[in-house]
Amino acid sequence: MKKWIAILLSGVLVLSLVACGNSEKSDKKEGAGVEKLVSEYGFQWTDTSAPILNEKGAKELTFRVYSSKNASALDYNDMKVMQDLYKMTNVNVVWENVSESVYSQQKNLIFGNSEDRPDAIYHAGMTTGEIIKYARRKVLLPISDYLEYMPNFSKILEERPDIKNQLINVEDGKIYSLPRIEEMGLLQHPNILYLNKNWAAKAIEASALNGLSVDDLKDGLALTCEQMEAMLRYFKENDMNGNGDVNDERPLSFVYNNWQGNQCDLYGMFGLNDNLEHRVVVNDQVIYTIQDERFKEATNFIARWVSEGLIDKVSFEQSQDNFLANGKGLEIYGAFYWWESETVVSNPENYIVCAPIIGPHGDQTVCVSNNPEVGTGELVIFADCPNVEVLLAYFDRYYDPFISAQINYGPIGIVYKEELDEKGMLVQKEIPEGMTADELRLQNAPLGIIYLSDYAWNNVVNMEPRAKLRLERLDAYVKPYVPEGVKPCPVNLQFTLEELNKLTKYESNLNDYIRTNLIRWLLNGGVSDSEWASFQDELKGKLNIESIRQVYQDAYDRYIKNDGRKLK
Repeated sequence: MKKWIAILLSGVLVLSLVACGNSEKSDKKEGAGVEKLVSEYGFQWTDTSAPILNEKGAKELTFRVYSSKNASALDYNDMKVMQDLYKMTNVNVVWENVSESVYSQQKNLIFGNSEDRPDAIYHAGMTTGEIIKYARRKVLLPISDYLEYMPNFSKILEERPDIKNQLINVEDGKIYSLPRIEEMGLLQHPNILYLNKNWAAKAIEASALNGLSVDDLKDGLALTCEQMEAMLRYFKENDMNGNGDVNDERPLSFVYNNWQGNQCDLYGMFGLNDNLEHRVVVNDQVIYTIQDERFKEATNFIARWVSEGLIDKVSFEQSQDNFLANGKGLEIYGAFYWWESETVVSNPENYIVCAPIIGPHGDQTVCVSNNPEVGTGELVIFADCPNVEVLLAYFDRYYDPFISAQINYGPIGIVYKEELDEKGMLVQKEIPEGMTADELRLQNAPLGIIYLSDYAWNNVVNMEPRAKLRLERLDAYVKPYVPEGVKPCPVNLQFTLEELNKLTKYESNLNDYIRTNLIRWLLNGGVSDSEWASFQDELKGKLNIESIRQVYQDAYDRYIKNDGRKLK
């Protein structure tokens, strides 16, 4: 046993030496040079509709790209969209796919092993701290030094300084990763409230609540918290689905702390634009909702609904998959939060969309999520990649909206029709029988680096029907209730190394403390005044919430300054 331990330790030592040694050396693999690429391999990058290489280049130049993939996805080498890209560009990319769990285990080893690294990592999931670390060691390619070979991406940076500022490394002003950009106006608003109109009609007819008639049960219905409480109580106490069991109905349901369909909109009854981080921007000031006295009142109100069975306790335990599975078949949900009822229940026609619930003091607002529409760190290229100009010109094609749509949803011929519509836009085919939209997409689309903005949705690709429906409902029944000056606190803020070290030191403990106490309060009747006071003292003292808030404020101030900083 001691012998095997010694062997294992020696292996770890070798890996450590490789990783440390790599911080000082840059073993640049031999490339052809741009002049030779142009003269011998027909390399061109300015015409984004023409091949990047000639036939000789297609045969002699190969790039290795390592990528995790969803378990449902085909091997990227077998995906039609990747094969179509090869035909369009003549750039030969060999994909090395692994599972997401394997990548998380191998990530550090890949970066440490300079002898056998791929040329690039797709779905890299690089954090700001990792980018700073490997940029310092000269492991990563400074992509911003090669923008002349990337006309599509360069145009994005020129037209969208807000995106550029999320990508620039604050230490040296360079860009080291390529982003995923999908702007649909959805992610900031993860909740829509649905109400079973048939159950609600029974409650009204039984005079269980006042001020409402059956004729009012239409999309956009705004209920006071008193009306909602009376309705939920009626759902709880009666056999609403008629199966003889008065205990299987779930009056109000959600998935606690899920990225969508969560509890945060309930805090809107008390004027709070809460989210899972409890961190939001109000009039350009970063605040923590958990420090607001209204948060205590809201938590006690919600905890009472839980203790009285108006919110089922399963909401705090179930996974997203369980929540969706429970909605199929016999009706059990009286009301629930999700993006679309069609995904949750078998009979969506029985549910109406409600406006946010009006709270006891007249407040009516919603959650503002920090989920980003710009995903940074999605692709990185290693500094020793040969002929990197070709690989960058290839990945630049992904930012053409016509290609982006296929990377994100699937290729023409499988997901999209061969023929464009009368506006020259991509149109989705009918989903094959026996498959869901998600199954078709995940099987055929690699996802990853894309650029889908308003221009794309208006001129290049029709939104999938589900997304259109979500957006219509959000525009009508959610977004109007976000106060002016309230914004998400972007998670893609660029931090200095000192700021990152501070977050690493303090933020995890803060989040754990908040999470542990909040779930305890919600499931056990609420929080007392003395306990709340002690909680606030802990936040300000040992847990350093003000130091953490200031880190986000400083990074946010840099982000909104948009001072025209040039890439170096």
